[in-house]
Amino acid sequence: MIIATSAQIEGKTISRTIGLVKGSTIRARHVGRDLMAGLRGLVGGEISEYTKMMAEAREEALQRMVEEAEKEGANAIVGMRFATSMVMQNAAEVLAYGTGVVLG
Repeated sequence: MIIATSAQIEGKTISRTIGLVKGSTIRARHVGRDLMAGLRGLVGGEISEYTKMMAEAREEALQRMVEEAEKEGANAIVGMRFATSMVMQNAAEVLAYGTGVVLG
């Protein structure tokens, strides 16, 4: 599966547009991570526990988007983006979305 943030893929022709494809996941903060993050927040620096959690969430949302695109018959996704939003206190959604297409 070719995934691009651009609307076109150089050297390829879009023969059919499938439409919107998306994948999401909701992750809640973990008490243990919160304690470590709180301590790290006092001294400054990257909060690696949250960095790892968000990276895993992006990968899961991306994989779910690819699965939906494949199910719809797409062999590429263009215009791919990520979005995040707070769902409730201590929980966030990561959404991956783009346009599923068939490259000719």
